Amino acid sequence: MSKKVAIIGAGPSGLAQLRAFKSAKDKGADVPEVVCFEKQSDWGGLWNYSWRTGLDESGEIAHSSMYRYLWSNGPKEALEFADYYFEEHFDHPIASYPPREVLFDYIQGRVKKAGVREQIQFNTAVRDVSFCEDTKKFTVRVHDLVEDKAYSEEFDYVIVASGHFTTPNVPEYEGFSHFNGRILHAHDFRDALEFKDKDLLIVGSSYSAEDIGSQCYKYGAKSITSSYRSAPMGFKWPDNWEEKPGIVKVEGNTVHFIDGTTKKVDAIILCTGYQHHFPFLPDSLRLKTKNILYPLDLYKGVVWEKNPQLMYLGMQDQWYTFNMFDAQAWYARDVILGRVELPSFDLMQKHTKEWHELELADPSVAYAYKFQGDYIQMLVDETDYPNFDIEGMRLTFLDWKNNKKENIMTFRDKSHKSLMTGTQSPAHHTPWLEALDDSLEAYLRIKKRKTSA
Repeated sequence: MSKKVAIIGAGPSGLAQLRAFKSAKDKGADVPEVVCFEKQSDWGGLWNYSWRTGLDESGEIAHSSMYRYLWSNGPKEALEFADYYFEEHFDHPIASYPPREVLFDYIQGRVKKAGVREQIQFNTAVRDVSFCEDTKKFTVRVHDLVEDKAYSEEFDYVIVASGHFTTPNVPEYEGFSHFNGRILHAHDFRDALEFKDKDLLIVGSSYSAEDIGSQCYKYGAKSITSSYRSAPMGFKWPDNWEEKPGIVKVEGNTVHFIDGTTKKVDAIILCTGYQHHFPFLPDSLRLKTKNILYPLDLYKGVVWEKNPQLMYLGMQDQWYTFNMFDAQAWYARDVILGRVELPSFDLMQKHTKEWHELELADPSVAYAYKFQGDYIQMLVDETDYPNFDIEGMRLTFLDWKNNKKENIMTFRDKSHKSLMTGTQSPAHHTPWLEALDDSLEAYLRIKKRKTSA
């Protein structure tokens, strides 16, 4: 096959795409030349933790929003690859809520086994993508950050897998410019110990607010106040955690809330979400959407309807993650290989609009689990990606949700069953609140690995 494919980003979505092509090749298919461009020096995307914030070592915007003590905030059983199991990777079952280092090890295990690393150009930032209507090819202009050299390559297809959790959405409130403490977005949050013995305000009421607040509680914050815009999170918080409605203004270190109450705080963390941001794409190719389950302009959530040679992975609001990226990557691959025939532009738009309206039919979280599960099943049914128990995953999500309602600080101590192997995960050896060492060695209780000089 003489076709050439560019993948932008070597995070979980980009790695899923590399794995999809390798799977087809292993089964005898003639696959295109694939080049993956990754701005960071290693693969993993957000899971590739760095202490750096603001700018990285090359002067690029720091990509990762990962923080040091992150543990999975959802059951690992709901993100397990259908072709590479946790039990296969670690040689034994592990608990349901691993820390970042353990999950990163698992992500790497599959792509190391597949042998796709040589297809990735690391330390290479994509600057511009253009499409020529005459040749029907893309020109991708990149910058080698190590050699400080710009160059261009032509491709038949481009797959955008750079994620949408890098460019923070940053609101401003009256008095922020004169606040006598630290203000940061969740994107720049790294170490909960920075806020030990501090009075902390968390702005937002979604998963970042819940999790970063919980991390800070675990590592000794004096008090936590979380502020919501529309509705409180409503969990049974510890005694030193309270929820307040929206902010009116900040005076010195005092925050004024809509209900007339005030609170003195030492730091403010904005857990206010992210923007879909693709500065390397022209308007004609750029996805513009809020963080929703079914964006417009993407057929089957993947194919750019206005130019089906462009595809996007992982652009949805996410309940399912790794296995959804897989389903999308297998589908994108099969479009490129000619195994999936796309309908006309009008029919693609009609299909997308129908699914988009289905998303809006019910605002409940339980509906969202089913909706995204049905979406994944639609993709799996059209490819040779291994079918898996998506309904079982939906029930796992419901169980997880109930466990959080019971006790937001102990849900990570619960156990779930693998939907791939049927194995019930063991309880972790240490309750989450007491597990202050988040290293892989501490989690798996193995001797610390030697680091090379």
